[in-house]
Amino acid sequence: MTESNNEKGLLTKKDLNNMAWRSFFLQSSFSFERMQAGGWEYILMPALRKIYKNNPEKLKSALKDHLEFFNINPFVVTPVAGVIAAMEEKGEDREAIRGVKYALMGPFAGIGDALIWLTIFPICQGLGASLAIQGNIAGPILSLVLFNVLHFVLQFGGIGYGYRKGLSALSKLRTGTKQLSKLASIVGLTVLGALIASYVSMSTPLVINAGKVSIKLQEDVLDKIMPNMIPLAFTFLVYWLLKKGLKPSYIFGIIIVFGIVTKYFGIF
Repeated sequence: MTESNNEKGLLTKKDLNNMAWRSFFLQSSFSFERMQAGGWEYILMPALRKIYKNNPEKLKSALKDHLEFFNINPFVVTPVAGVIAAMEEKGEDREAIRGVKYALMGPFAGIGDALIWLTIFPICQGLGASLAIQGNIAGPILSLVLFNVLHFVLQFGGIGYGYRKGLSALSKLRTGTKQLSKLASIVGLTVLGALIASYVSMSTPLVINAGKVSIKLQEDVLDKIMPNMIPLAFTFLVYWLLKKGLKPSYIFGIIIVFGIVTKYFGIF
């Protein structure tokens, strides 16, 4: 078994782009029994038809295999589809193809969730929200455009990379995606910290009287230790409540009651 696919393989750039376009419909055929199997086979169909054009029996066998259970993050499905298409073209054993497909599902689903929903999406939404709060109409447009540009890059770049590199792409994809995820997480945390400091406004008017000396808790103590300490602490409190499984509607209610009570007693 060779580890890299021929650059001039059977599938053309047009075929790969066709598969990439089809990847946007991965979850259009969904069932609790086979999850995304229908959409997965829809992605592979152009490749399978071309590879097994003169062998209907092998085409039937491949179609049957790829209708088995499949579940992955939709944003990272194309690199896996490219690798599987390369294996199909090279005539790999059906059990080997099935094994690689199932071996990739779990890791790529986890990496995709971390990279997209916990990193790229919050960064794009955060940048858009920061402009929208200032009344800039470009905020939601920037968020939508930036996120979808990255989406298209992943889909169309991934399918070609997976197909050209074949099995040799597996370790590179895992390592590269993890590094990208780590760097994006750092940027995301930086953006999140800036948003908390800029848009979560909380302060306390409490004054501590020590004899003839009056100490303003906010200005003389908290701000000296760390500016915006209260907004940061409050954000962590809300995050902790979410991690405990509390419904967002309940948290909103708690925040409203908390605000009313602390304002009435002059705490915040």
